[in-house]
Amino acid sequence: MTENLLVLGIESSCDETGVALVETRGPGVPVLCAHALHSQIEMHQAYGGVVPELASRDHIRRVLPLTQKVLGEAGRALTEVDVVAYTRGPGLAGALLVGAGVACALGAALGKPVLGVHHLEGHLLSPFLSLDPPQFPFVALLVSGGHTQLMRVDGVGHYELLGESIDDAAGEAFDKSAKLMGLGYPGGPALSKLAEHGDAAAFKLPRPLLHSGNLDFSFAGLKTAVLVQAKKLGDQLEARKADLAASTQAAIVEVLVKKSLAALRQTGLKRLVVAGGVGANRSLRLQLDAACFAVGVRVHYPELHLCTDNGAMIALAAAMRLQAGQQTASEVYAFDVKPRWPLNSLSRSL
Repeated sequence: MTENLLVLGIESSCDETGVALVETRGPGVPVLCAHALHSQIEMHQAYGGVVPELASRDHIRRVLPLTQKVLGEAGRALTEVDVVAYTRGPGLAGALLVGAGVACALGAALGKPVLGVHHLEGHLLSPFLSLDPPQFPFVALLVSGGHTQLMRVDGVGHYELLGESIDDAAGEAFDKSAKLMGLGYPGGPALSKLAEHGDAAAFKLPRPLLHSGNLDFSFAGLKTAVLVQAKKLGDQLEARKADLAASTQAAIVEVLVKKSLAALRQTGLKRLVVAGGVGANRSLRLQLDAACFAVGVRVHYPELHLCTDNGAMIALAAAMRLQAGQQTASEVYAFDVKPRWPLNSLSRSL
């Protein structure tokens, strides 16, 4: 499919409302026209985590004003939109329903087709909007919230699961460890910032499944080790918090880097894509860059502002699926959402 299409994307899977316009111009990589994002972090901070009902209600408040903002910045009219895309899953059911409902209502009002998109596919393809876009095939390290996965990616919709988290994901390990240290919500970025002032070798923390012989991940044991160490420190925790944060980050990053290199060796591929919120971690990027350079592997990341959940990745994924003929947009406006939805299932059916 090579015709020019203007795709409106809506993301509402968790605690960020994102809207974007992406345009396909022939067979090349789609172009981002404009995007806008509202984060609910301040609202959820008082509760120490995401409150699903509050998240859903805030999406309702934000999605249409954000849509108007994006259209204004792009200088386009709503009637020019050819396809309305939305996050179908995975995510919080109530939050997903907001985006799906609004997208299908817009599609019906405009008489334009709609398309439900996999949230993780959006993350996986988001580096194609960067200044250094990848080429297929590649190994993808997806580190987004409750998901840590290694995938072989041969093209849009052609995904082979190589390994995944069997309990806590890397993002959860960052957030839960930060909470144990009293760093508040969201904990991951706070822990990473504190780690810059600590000694990564101060505490010997486990690297779960590092030598398992497979590509699966497990970070629950690391979280427990952080809890034990924090209790041991007692009154000294405050003074040693930066060291504990640095040691925790070092353990997570080492596992991610070494498992990624193992996946590259196993597949024989020479290109790695890193996507998802944890992909913004500075230490992870530095160590992956160095390790991959040493073995002649190219690494690609999303732009930093596209690492978190956003509408641009949803519009992009929809546009690339349409270009690749992997999916057709529908003018049937009944919808459902998939709070649990394995990414590799896209290689089989939708």
